[in-house]
Amino acid sequence: MTTNSLPPLIQQMLLPEFYPHPVTKPIELLQTHISFVLLAGEYAYKIKKPVNFGFLDFSTLAKRHHFCEEEVRLNRRLAPELYLGVVAIAENDRKYSFAPDHAEPGQSMAAAEYAIKMTQFDQSNLLINLFEQGKLLPEHMVDIGKQLAEFHGIAATNAHIASFGTMAAIKAVADDNYAATDQYIGRAQTQAQFDQTRAFTDAFFAEHEQLFSDRIAQGKVKECHGDVHLKNICLYEDKIRIFDCIEFNEPFRNSDILYDAAFLLMDLQYRGRRDLANIFLNTYLEQTGDYDALPLLPLYGSMRAYIRAKVTSFLLDDPNIPEPVKESAATEAAAYYKLAHDYASSSQGKILLMSGLSGSGKSTIARTIAPQIEAIHLRSDVIRKHLAGVGLLEQAGDEIYTPEMTSKTYAKLAELVVLLASKGFNVILDAKFDRQNLRNQVTQAATAQNIPWQIIHCQAPIEQLQQRLGDRAAQGGDAGDSVATVTQTEQLLASQQAKFETFSDAEKAKLIEIKTTEPIDYYQSEDFYRAIATKLS
Repeated sequence: MTTNSLPPLIQQMLLPEFYPHPVTKPIELLQTHISFVLLAGEYAYKIKKPVNFGFLDFSTLAKRHHFCEEEVRLNRRLAPELYLGVVAIAENDRKYSFAPDHAEPGQSMAAAEYAIKMTQFDQSNLLINLFEQGKLLPEHMVDIGKQLAEFHGIAATNAHIASFGTMAAIKAVADDNYAATDQYIGRAQTQAQFDQTRAFTDAFFAEHEQLFSDRIAQGKVKECHGDVHLKNICLYEDKIRIFDCIEFNEPFRNSDILYDAAFLLMDLQYRGRRDLANIFLNTYLEQTGDYDALPLLPLYGSMRAYIRAKVTSFLLDDPNIPEPVKESAATEAAAYYKLAHDYASSSQGKILLMSGLSGSGKSTIARTIAPQIEAIHLRSDVIRKHLAGVGLLEQAGDEIYTPEMTSKTYAKLAELVVLLASKGFNVILDAKFDRQNLRNQVTQAATAQNIPWQIIHCQAPIEQLQQRLGDRAAQGGDAGDSVATVTQTEQLLASQQAKFETFSDAEKAKLIEIKTTEPIDYYQSEDFYRAIATKLS
């Protein structure tokens, strides 16, 4: 598009003299199908296009003003530093300028357009660009998981918002997706893929209506972000910032919080980074404690992938799209359709039961294995605190370590692991599991349902265990409560050793012994995983 073909306002906003502040030359223009974004140095300005696509209506100035205000309101929840406000643009004799905050006597304040004023950030810090440069790291996933969980914890809900989470409302979305894409059978997906994916969703809705009602009753349907993926996340001042949420369409934004999180999970898996997706998911679940919602994840992942497939498929029928672009779109759509089908395909989950004294490396090893086998990592420290209503980083008192609370914690672990493994998830149970009856709770239930299981027993010299517990206490920042003194550490380990019950013959047949005497970094490496991979197969 040439500059002359742009609207007069945008042409003028490409000129440095338009702005009442210093700019970086040349001013850069970015476009989407719904907006113009002008990068002017310290600030960026977003102008909404006067379009109406049905699901989005910016056709009048009043509507554009409303949705500018909504975009700022909603995005300040997650990225307050980026969204500075809405500014009016005045027009006088075909010359545009930012309207003054206060009019002079006799001066008209009528706005000709509105812009969202934003803090400009370095585009290289978009996570999609970090991904393409191979610079997207596990610690980014941890930060996103924590931030999204915190946001979902405080996001608004009410009866109107909750209405978008009913089974009927969600099924209507799925049905609309299928109705809009049967024309692409044989072009971007096969008949078998279409039939099997749809059969999965139809059966899920028929069999699990209570799940959707429960989520509404639990307050889990909220005013979410709606568009969480790598192109809408950046690093700003070395902090993760999730931006550009859906302001223009309530059904796209108001949803189950797990459906909101499923978008990023799907995006990472589509891009071949299932390891990073797993780290994000486990972090998010630890923070929210929302493990009971996981049976919904295959449905939500499939729907997210299918919607991306649908939107990409529409390019195949656009007469303005060049053939090479259509060929690329067909390939991309086919990959999304396949991913939607993969979510809908049944699988067999397995259980890894960690065992060992405090400081033996159970959690470190579990965190290494989980991304490799895409396992849900269930930690007793985390489950215990969620059950007690205690913050994960809050130092808890003795009252949450009573025999009754320990029994409750292990019962919840056993309930979750069998539920999730039966739904096709690999699960790692991360706890001492020092008593045979606690282990039997899991292994006998798994055997009864033909779920494969193994035990990984971690061991290290007592001196090394003491050192690790001392280091953990000094570092803090973990859900596991630390002991305060060397004497307390010695007493704790002595008590655990005395109570540890040896493995039965049946357990020994499925036991992997690991001596964790190497430096801790080794157990966080792929070299370690490869060393035990054959034992896990």
